[in-house]
Amino acid sequence: MLLLGIDLGTSSVKASVVDAATQRCIASVQFPETEMGIISPQPGWAEQSPDQWWENVKQAILKCNSSGLFDPAEIGTIGIAYQMHGLVLTDKQQHVLRNAIIWCDSRAVETGTEAFHRIGEERCLSNLLNSPGNFTASKLAWVKKNEPSVYDKVDKIMLPGDFIAMKLTGDITTTTSALSEGIFWDFKKNTISEDVVDYFGFDKSLFPSIQPLFAAHGCLKNTVASGLSLKPGISVSYKAGDQLNNALSLNVLQPGEVAATAGTSGVIYGVCDELIYDLKSRINSFAHVNHEDNKKRIGVLLCINGTGIFNRWIKSIAAANHTYAGLNETAAKVPVGSEGLMALPFGNGAERMLNNQIIGGHFHNIDFNIHTTAHMVRAVQEGIAFSFRYGLDIMRENGIHPTVIRAGKTNLFLSDVFTQSFVNANNVAVEFYESDGSFGAAIGAGIGAGIYEDAEAASQSRKPVGIVKPAGAKRYDELYMQWKELLNDQLHKINKPDAVSLSLS
Repeated sequence: MLLLGIDLGTSSVKASVVDAATQRCIASVQFPETEMGIISPQPGWAEQSPDQWWENVKQAILKCNSSGLFDPAEIGTIGIAYQMHGLVLTDKQQHVLRNAIIWCDSRAVETGTEAFHRIGEERCLSNLLNSPGNFTASKLAWVKKNEPSVYDKVDKIMLPGDFIAMKLTGDITTTTSALSEGIFWDFKKNTISEDVVDYFGFDKSLFPSIQPLFAAHGCLKNTVASGLSLKPGISVSYKAGDQLNNALSLNVLQPGEVAATAGTSGVIYGVCDELIYDLKSRINSFAHVNHEDNKKRIGVLLCINGTGIFNRWIKSIAAANHTYAGLNETAAKVPVGSEGLMALPFGNGAERMLNNQIIGGHFHNIDFNIHTTAHMVRAVQEGIAFSFRYGLDIMRENGIHPTVIRAGKTNLFLSDVFTQSFVNANNVAVEFYESDGSFGAAIGAGIGAGIYEDAEAASQSRKPVGIVKPAGAKRYDELYMQWKELLNDQLHKINKPDAVSLSLS
């Protein structure tokens, strides 16, 4: 049997077809070739069109089919990975009511902060494992307050993956994991949070029916199947947020295991078996793919909004005619430390690890006689690596102490400059796997369809394809301390004079 995996990212949709028996990826594509744009009607806002997502999903599947490497009729099930924390609203006819408010949108920060205080900080953290913050629940509350004519028409609220599954099958479902990432789930009561629903005044009828993550979420509609040359009636048997799915693809399933990604955003994701939360809600805890009421598996996530998007920005601004590979090669010729040039990669909205503050992206110490485009590219990638170190130190405060980090050899990890900076700044080795989100979604579909016994069985044959160990960590540690001082100076500038620094001990 063949498995189809769909990865709905911020920049593109990826689709892969995987042989279930060998776990060999037969074909893999992305669509569109150029990166999808983000609609920003106001500073700090970030939206995308769900209908455009659906068009891109269809085109990605058709592009995969056109490879001629497999018979689409042999695809037996479909899995979906998706960008987390987005809000999709549909009416009773399953029509989209407005653009999706996506993960890096900052408009609901104040809404979530007020809810955190009024519901009670300790109650939120102990039951929700998070502040309502800038997540899906707060975004829905923003719509309810500011766009009442839209809110009144809402029949169902969805995460992005729920929406794509609906377009494929006509059925609307969600999962405990999805509800937890939206900050709708009470982990102590194992139900939709009464605190959140009552505080914001949401009607429970807005929520889709809850299904296990590895389960049938509907069957492919005849009209959709015909248009995509797929068998009608095959199931969508898996839906998971992209970071949970990435962890699955990297066999990060048990307590103590840690994954990292460095795509549009950057993430460190660790698994534990306790209801862990950060007192300042700088990191966030969600139900992992293999979480059960009686066997807790909590994914602890540290997100940095401005990673790959910063790398893309510097390319478009300073080197639009160059490839990423070419830029990486020129940056590698610049000395470690970029000859004094430093960059803060926080120009993509509110950063949760900085207490939901918006500080913007910055370059420091530019010397017009020394610094070139190559210096800027290296400074960007080093700055991103240092932001990972800042985040991992927060994870360490909360009991996550990785001895090795697993990652796919993709996105920023294709750059030797970034990889060496990441490994040395964190002083932790990185194991690399041939993997991406659409591959993980395909494997997840196999689990949900019962082809594999469980997540552990599906992942046990996966082996690393390489490892990079620290070499020169002392020098990077010195540079990181300089970088953190610049960050704290910037934080002081946007806070009151007597504000407490976010510096880590």
